[in-house]
Amino acid sequence: MGNKEDRFNRPDLKIPVSLGVIMDGNGRWAKKRHLPRSAGHKAGGDSLYELCKNCGYYGVKYLTVYAFSTENWSRPEAEISALMKLFVESFDKYDPELEKYGIRLRFSGDISAMPENIQKVCRRAEERSAGRTNLQLIIALNYGGRREIATAARKLAESCVKGDIKPEDITEEMMSSNMYLPDVPDPDLIIRPSGEMRISNFLLWECAYSELWVSDVLWPDFGFDELTRAFEDYTKRDRRFGGLSKVDSDSPEDSK
Repeated sequence: MGNKEDRFNRPDLKIPVSLGVIMDGNGRWAKKRHLPRSAGHKAGGDSLYELCKNCGYYGVKYLTVYAFSTENWSRPEAEISALMKLFVESFDKYDPELEKYGIRLRFSGDISAMPENIQKVCRRAEERSAGRTNLQLIIALNYGGRREIATAARKLAESCVKGDIKPEDITEEMMSSNMYLPDVPDPDLIIRPSGEMRISNFLLWECAYSELWVSDVLWPDFGFDELTRAFEDYTKRDRRFGGLSKVDSDSPEDSK
């Protein structure tokens, strides 16, 4: 990704291969500044661009961001229209820079239910970035974790009806292989700005053993310093995946 800046030279940090981010706080950011919510979403888009660059420099390979949930359709029509317009404008605005940094765009969610112009933008963005290899940016658009699980279960049920598999043959691995993007690794770390302590229907299947990190900083103000703090904290985590910690497994009591 070009010349790496000195501030990214942190061999002491453990960098997640796959990172998830719940981009939260755009509306509150705008309200604090007496601006329309659309201004917060625009500022949030700029923060996403900076996050992509920073993740690329740090060596993150997969970045999944929560952009628009299946529940967001309940928001005021004017806000939804502004968001849709921002999606279209942002993809064209930032693509030259994303190409420069080798960032591939992919989308996760029920894209077929989006407006036709958004579907076309998504297809075009995926097609023209397919050969980029530095970082995969996965945008969760019209995404809901429960809907993703239900969709995977429906596919397996259809296979059962066809006689291709039996219900007792279904495994966790088969469920995983029927998620929206089965080739994308489960997130090692999920970051949530804005201080909210909930997962909000984001990657419910994939986050089973993800580490969580919450920041009080609102998303439009989330930058290099906050990302670095998240990675510093992640470095200290002992990821056990249901097993014993290294300290516990080395305990003399365990060998008796």
